[in-house]
Amino acid sequence: MPIAFVMGIAGSAGLYWMDLRLMLIPQRMFNGVDSFSLLAAPFYILAGELMSRSGITRRLVRLSTLLTGHFRGGTAFGSVLSAVLFSGISGTAVGDTAALGQIYIREMPKEGYKTEYAAALVVAGSMIGPIVPPSVTLVILSAVSQISIIDLFIAGIIPGLLLATGVALVILLHVFTRGLPRSKFSLDGEPVWKVIAEGLLVIMLPVILVGGALSGIFTTTEAGGVAVIYTLFLGGVVFRKLGPQAIWQALLTTARISASIYLVLAASEILSYAMTTAGISGWVRGLGPMFAGHPTLFLLAMVLFLIGLGAVLEPGPAIVIFVPLLLPVARAMGIDPLQFSIVFVLTLALGLSTPPIGLCLFIACKIGRIGMGKLFGALWPFFVAEKLVVIALVMVPWFSTYLVHWIRG
Repeated sequence: MPIAFVMGIAGSAGLYWMDLRLMLIPQRMFNGVDSFSLLAAPFYILAGELMSRSGITRRLVRLSTLLTGHFRGGTAFGSVLSAVLFSGISGTAVGDTAALGQIYIREMPKEGYKTEYAAALVVAGSMIGPIVPPSVTLVILSAVSQISIIDLFIAGIIPGLLLATGVALVILLHVFTRGLPRSKFSLDGEPVWKVIAEGLLVIMLPVILVGGALSGIFTTTEAGGVAVIYTLFLGGVVFRKLGPQAIWQALLTTARISASIYLVLAASEILSYAMTTAGISGWVRGLGPMFAGHPTLFLLAMVLFLIGLGAVLEPGPAIVIFVPLLLPVARAMGIDPLQFSIVFVLTLALGLSTPPIGLCLFIACKIGRIGMGKLFGALWPFFVAEKLVVIALVMVPWFSTYLVHWIRG
């Protein structure tokens, strides 16, 4: 049964059991999606779809290859750099895995990499997507928590780079222990200046979004519309890869993805309301005195909880259900909401690379035609490195908060 139906039925059953009016069900569903911030999500999804259909992915791959190809293991390093660059466009881990997997999982074995190793690199790199702006997951969290979306976007930049550094260090270790091959990717005879220019045009998208929102030229939601217009200009006018058929298919895919996200959020609100009415929020607040004076211990306990939760529940509904319960406790302990949010989102995102429900794993397995066990066997060193980054974010709040506080003065 789809997860939205599971949560909707469970929440409705709870309301019925507590003898509450069932008219609350449609009211809560409406409240779950009645947020101006959520209007940004379809725009960012559409921009990512248009980018995927306009050859943007290959242009980013060529730029990454140009920068890392002369190193041993250059293609592996290039996949991480491509993930960082593409994360600033797609905003989702699933989108990154699907787009980059089509290239790296199919091309890297031709250089001598094992298919499962290439798939593991793509999955590990895709974890950067949910925290680097523009992130659809952070848009959902902003709608639930009322934390500034632009602050969340800025707060995710340093953790995203730390995540990429952790994956790159594992690759560097493999260069010395496994002797990774040299890159064979070519620029297809194109001049270097053209590769750099096209790559920079693409990279300008997140710069325009964050810069425009910070300067007050447009809101974060309006930035989504700007992203779509810029993408249409790049794909249709500059690169000439976007035709009416491609735009129509992108619109259809965006409609399906947006509808599924909104349905999950609406159903999650029913379950969240039922749990709150049943007294779950009071029980969670009662945990505060247990961690009094030990905010770091609280965050570590939350990470352990979210690791298990992320393995069986997608980030969207988990945010709707548990952020309203845990954020007030974190605030009461003096934990910066930005640190709490980044740790929460990143830990949940890693669930997308964790069996048995990890959606990114399923996508990579399908592209590479490999088994789940073989893929996770190659993924676990990167998984451990990313978990260590989460712990670093817990121990050092500066990583999540400094950039926002510096920009805000």
